[in-house]
Amino acid sequence: MILDSIQKNLLHEVAELDALPAGAYNLRSNGKGVARQTTANIDIVPKDDKPGIDIIIKPGTKKESVHIPVIISESGLKDLVYNDFYIGEDSDVTIIAGCGISNCGGGDSVHDGIHTFHVGKNAKIRYVEKHYGEGEGRGKRLMNPTTIIYLEEGSYMKMETTQIAGIDDTLRETKAEIAADAYLEIKEKILTTGNQQARSNFVTNLNGDGCSCNIVNRAVAKENSYQFFDSTMNGNADCSGHSECDSIIMDHAKVAASPNLTATCEDASLIHEAAIGKIAGEQLIKLMTLGLTEEEAEEQVIAGFLR
Repeated sequence: MILDSIQKNLLHEVAELDALPAGAYNLRSNGKGVARQTTANIDIVPKDDKPGIDIIIKPGTKKESVHIPVIISESGLKDLVYNDFYIGEDSDVTIIAGCGISNCGGGDSVHDGIHTFHVGKNAKIRYVEKHYGEGEGRGKRLMNPTTIIYLEEGSYMKMETTQIAGIDDTLRETKAEIAADAYLEIKEKILTTGNQQARSNFVTNLNGDGCSCNIVNRAVAKENSYQFFDSTMNGNADCSGHSECDSIIMDHAKVAASPNLTATCEDASLIHEAAIGKIAGEQLIKLMTLGLTEEEAEEQVIAGFLR
């Protein structure tokens, strides 16, 4: 497999890879699978009926990782992929995903990824997904990730998603079904600039006694960009759920947050928090007294906020 300099940079940005990793991986480039490796405990099988792969992790697998980055360097390409993850009972694995788009042409480049996770009883998974865009073309860079999660009894999933550069428009859909004593944690970080738009929709159903969920959205909207955070949380058992939207708004940007909490069990405990505001003046003054310009101080605050 030979990657050009643009593709290598995209791979580095979304997966922090400068070469193919050890362990299991599947690299998708410009709508096609170009490199794949499996292990004794992790199998990756291309789908027969639609684009995408099945990632099958054997029960009891520990301390292994799977890399599944997607890179697009063709202007006007519209890529759709369906990836299904089957995480065996009592396993403990890390999955590194992400998509990078470089668009130097006039057509819109699009990646839509539908990822479905079946997390087995008492299994533990950390899922990391980064989105990145670049290129001086007139065409847009568009990403629409859909994540569907099924957590079986006692399972755990930590999902870390980041979009901090170059994506013109995105619709991020996340849906979760959570069984007894299972735990879901989602941390989302988004930065929009220019006329970019980002919408995040979360729907979580807490269905089993002792289950819990924590969703934290950190957002920075600059210039004329727009962000919308929509969280629906349904407590259907003796459970606990928390969602939080914490946003910095700058220039002429717009940010909206819409919480929706529904309890169908008297023992459900659901909380939503939302805060939208500008950077505090005292933060900028403190940094400027250390020799930073106002612009440099703003960048430092934003970097710390999105860390």
